[in-house]
Amino acid sequence: MAVMKYESQVRPPLVDGAKGYHQVTEDICRPVENRPSKAWWVGFILSVLCLLFGVISVTREVWFGTGQWNLNKTVGWGWDITNFVWWVGIGHAGTLISAILLLFRQGWRTGVNRAAEAMTIFAVMCAGQFPIFHMGRVWNAFFTLPYPNTRGPLWVNFNSPLLWDVFAISTYFTVSLLFWYSGLLPDLATLRDRAKEKWRKMFYGLASFGWTGSTKHWQRHEALSLVLAGLATPLVLSVHTIVSFDFATSVIPGWHTTIFPPYFVAGAIFSGFAMVQTLLLVTRKVLYLEDYITIEHIEVMNKVIVLTGSIVGIAYLTELFMAWYSHVEYEWFAFRFNRVDLSSPYGWAYYLMMGCNVLSPQIFWFRKMRRSIVVTFFMSILVNIGMWFERFVIIVTSLYRDYLPSSWSVYYTPTIWEVGFYIGTFGLFFTCYFLFSKFFPVIAIAEIKHILKKSGENYKEEMGEVEQESVEEFAHTYAH
Repeated sequence: MAVMKYESQVRPPLVDGAKGYHQVTEDICRPVENRPSKAWWVGFILSVLCLLFGVISVTREVWFGTGQWNLNKTVGWGWDITNFVWWVGIGHAGTLISAILLLFRQGWRTGVNRAAEAMTIFAVMCAGQFPIFHMGRVWNAFFTLPYPNTRGPLWVNFNSPLLWDVFAISTYFTVSLLFWYSGLLPDLATLRDRAKEKWRKMFYGLASFGWTGSTKHWQRHEALSLVLAGLATPLVLSVHTIVSFDFATSVIPGWHTTIFPPYFVAGAIFSGFAMVQTLLLVTRKVLYLEDYITIEHIEVMNKVIVLTGSIVGIAYLTELFMAWYSHVEYEWFAFRFNRVDLSSPYGWAYYLMMGCNVLSPQIFWFRKMRRSIVVTFFMSILVNIGMWFERFVIIVTSLYRDYLPSSWSVYYTPTIWEVGFYIGTFGLFFTCYFLFSKFFPVIAIAEIKHILKKSGENYKEEMGEVEQESVEEFAHTYAH
């Protein structure tokens, strides 16, 4: 007897467990509504201490000038610009997950997009500080803005990529902030309706802008999401392309190369996804969200990491080949003697970069490694160390041996205040992230419910009786 039962082979569900709509709301709202755990307090206090160290370092630099940093006549850019490019790269994954994957209707983004969007905003906040304080006279930072003034023909240099950075990053921050906050509105309304304390109801009521969940509200929400996704998609490519122009439009050997724009974009996505992995692996454990940030999410992001890591590796080999093939002696000198040569002062940094960014991600070709929590966490940290050294190698090894051999003995090492500024941005980043995880849902409740409905897992039991019927019984019952 034929039985009316056939189930196609589909991907594993993106939400583990037999979750109902109410259970989803309870699970995701629990960390926001309950008291913070001890782990949260420990992380938050350490982040604030790092932030205070950064404030002291920056205050000292503003008071005494950039002489507090170990910049010299050869290495005019050091840790500050290295960290600037690194933080901008960290912020790339959020916009990619939010915008491009939304346009391509990738369901797996819903478990990780909210945290990635928040990470983008905090990373750009950290990145934007470095060029400002690198000026030395930070009170003149407004000179970078093209505003009408009465000081004669004093206008910014529109030919400078440093000015393009101002426009690109401010636009990127604005669109990312709008994307993140507009997606929060339905969840803020949920927290408002569940709130028991008066201050919570007032806070979330003001923050949700009167969201009622009506059809009109949802219609406008969907339209706004698509518009912002359309605006943000070219930003993913343009922002780090413009950052790469800081180097590529110069004539410095080691910088003057046309491969930088796609190479920087791939590297930004590479490091951004690694940072998302680091944060989400900790978040899912501390906030007990393993059912929503699943192994499937982790595996898909590891696939993106191995793809972009391979692209970065090809870019490394391409620029090395072109430096040799071009027969430009200064370009080849920058690569051969400043980077590739192990006897050079910074040769170790080049090979550390290659090992972390090119060789180590290849482990994710194996499915068992892609689905391992321990391996993924270790690799996510290793990748971001490698990507920091990539920016360090590009900047310092191209500068410290210039056209004047008498300055070659100058070896750049950062001072404690440069390191303190960098640690302070970590403090700012994680302080913001801890506060975000306490007062806002780390996972988009409404989008998770959408995926829960599409998966159909909750409706299989209702079809149980029908599936047990024979073909003849089914035809007799439902035939017209």
